[in-house]
Amino acid sequence: MPTTPPTVRQVPAERTFHGDTVTDEFAWLAEKENPETVAYLEAENAWTKAATAHLTELQDRVFNEIKGRTQETDLSVPSRKGGYWYYTRTVEGKQYGIQCRVATVSGVVDPPATGDGAPLDGEEVLLDGNELAEGKKFFALGTFDVSPSGDRLAYSVDFDGDERFVLKVKDLRTGEVLSDEVPDTFYGSAWSADGSTLFYITVDEAWRPDKVWRHTVGQDAATDVVVYEETDERFWVGVELTRSEKFIVIDANSKVTSEVRVIDAQAPTAEPALIRPRVQGVEYAIEHHGHRFLILHNEHAEDFALAYTSVDNPGDWVELIPHRPGTRLESVDAFQRHLVVALRRDGLTGLRVLADGSTDSYDMAFPEPIYSVGLADNREYDTHIVRIGYTSMVTPDSVYDVDLITRSMVLRKQKPVLGGYDPADYEQFREWAVADDGTKVPISVVARKGTPRNGTAPLVLYGYGSYEISMDPYFSVARLSLLDRGVVFAIAHIRGGGELGRRWYEEGKMLAKKNTFTDFVAAARALVASSWTSPERLVGRGGSAGGLLMGAVANIAPEAFAGIVAQVPFVDPLTSILDPSLPLTVTEWEEWGNPLENADVYAYMKSYSPYENVAKLAYPKILAVTSLNDTRVLYHEPAKWIARLRSVAPDGAYLLKTEMGAGHGGPSGRYDSWKEEAFVTAWILDTVGLAQQQS
Repeated sequence: MPTTPPTVRQVPAERTFHGDTVTDEFAWLAEKENPETVAYLEAENAWTKAATAHLTELQDRVFNEIKGRTQETDLSVPSRKGGYWYYTRTVEGKQYGIQCRVATVSGVVDPPATGDGAPLDGEEVLLDGNELAEGKKFFALGTFDVSPSGDRLAYSVDFDGDERFVLKVKDLRTGEVLSDEVPDTFYGSAWSADGSTLFYITVDEAWRPDKVWRHTVGQDAATDVVVYEETDERFWVGVELTRSEKFIVIDANSKVTSEVRVIDAQAPTAEPALIRPRVQGVEYAIEHHGHRFLILHNEHAEDFALAYTSVDNPGDWVELIPHRPGTRLESVDAFQRHLVVALRRDGLTGLRVLADGSTDSYDMAFPEPIYSVGLADNREYDTHIVRIGYTSMVTPDSVYDVDLITRSMVLRKQKPVLGGYDPADYEQFREWAVADDGTKVPISVVARKGTPRNGTAPLVLYGYGSYEISMDPYFSVARLSLLDRGVVFAIAHIRGGGELGRRWYEEGKMLAKKNTFTDFVAAARALVASSWTSPERLVGRGGSAGGLLMGAVANIAPEAFAGIVAQVPFVDPLTSILDPSLPLTVTEWEEWGNPLENADVYAYMKSYSPYENVAKLAYPKILAVTSLNDTRVLYHEPAKWIARLRSVAPDGAYLLKTEMGAGHGGPSGRYDSWKEEAFVTAWILDTVGLAQQQS
């Protein structure tokens, strides 16, 4: 085993924009096919393994705790569609889920009981991920789409982690996988009403989803037709079939603008019909509901409003739910006689129900002060029973069926947590930090009862803060290995996310991005001030854009943290956003700004880029985790970051762990992901001085 960190060759490469010349001595690490690059990543892995060798027993113990709390053979609550109940099974010892269905029984409206997770009577296996993944290091499903009749299944597979899928079609009547095969597809698909035609998506050279294709089942993919191509590089496309199965929806979205087209599902060769031409800064999405298209939009409505327009002649938008500042409408789901609107208000999620033909509405009520709720798997259009998912920091994931007429709520399943888990042994809290500009920032906190509030408890503070993605309170089996050792867990709901509405997002993007970072530092200091923890026992954690957050706060306030976990971290954002040939760069300009064209954006991004601002500081311990085949945040960003940290601030303790056969989400199998989480957990416990403590 190595006894010192690896060294890496420095090759100065210059970059000049807006009169500013920057030297990047590690730029060559972007050469993925260079054997020296691979050798360096493997050397870093070897060093990380050596540096954490003393934690091997703890890693195994944590892995066994996660495994021991999980009901490995389990069954999701079946969801009805047509004449079948659809569900996913997991089997002890198997990495991946098994997609199944059973026929419905006449007169029986309740889903079959999930029991101990054993196969249901009359089960038909549609797709076994374990069989597909046999002999592969990585496996992921891109689409899983049953035709309206239930006779055909479109599915796509990725064996590398680069999110490029091979699309296939299976005849569910015979079990035969047909000769239809389309390589290099993206997520998303839609069937025509009769199941003869399949719509799918491909990407351009920058890996931007830009084309929607039409495939006729039984014909060679070479005859497939491009139905829609998006030429504006800021936009990407999606495709889906409405719940009513009446329309195929093709949407084109940038970060701030939308445009939608529809095709009659019974006339799949028809030209897409435009709902409304794009207007810069106006976002909208549609949902079919009888004679109308519902329109969720932000035109003169910062937190969005709900309107509708005619199916036969889309035109003016007629108001249905007016804009109300502070209540962010996030989505609308249409059922034959009801609408369900997902919203958030005061930092919490909610669901609002409207009966068709009535102006009355009601919001579903939930008992806990901190929670997350949303619609779950609802495949049927003609129903008054909807399925919702509910969780909190102490309540395991729960599935309810809600009768929209009587308002009754039936718990169908709560995720089993083995080993005697009792929610009453834990407490959750809502704390508030005050940011530098006086803004109040909410923090969700969970701890085991009896955890001291005298500053001695270790704490993990998690954050994201980008793309209007909200990090709502959630339950985690793996987290119990921290809580039961006296570690507090907290989520900082910082600006750039969507927890407090659209303005919360706007105040944490573009030339206001630094609010994201200073909010997180304010949250860390508030938790110290309220005696939850102390700086020497506080670890920050984030991934992807949350990894950018970790790199930024390590530069801004290294003294506030004992450790930093940065997973697939976006730590060299300026270099990436300056290169439009890289995956997804142009689509990101409306999130971060365009430093190619705007000198102010260039200077601002340079001022917070973690890689650009590495300095000779007393950094906390840093663990960076990445994947070689990640197409969203390229592996070389954390590789360069760790190399520069060692070069500029050599007294620190920095580790880089690269998954050599995975993508943005890390290892694909559940046992492999548990091992990865056990590794991170053990590193955290060691960082806060608890590596020797038993659970």
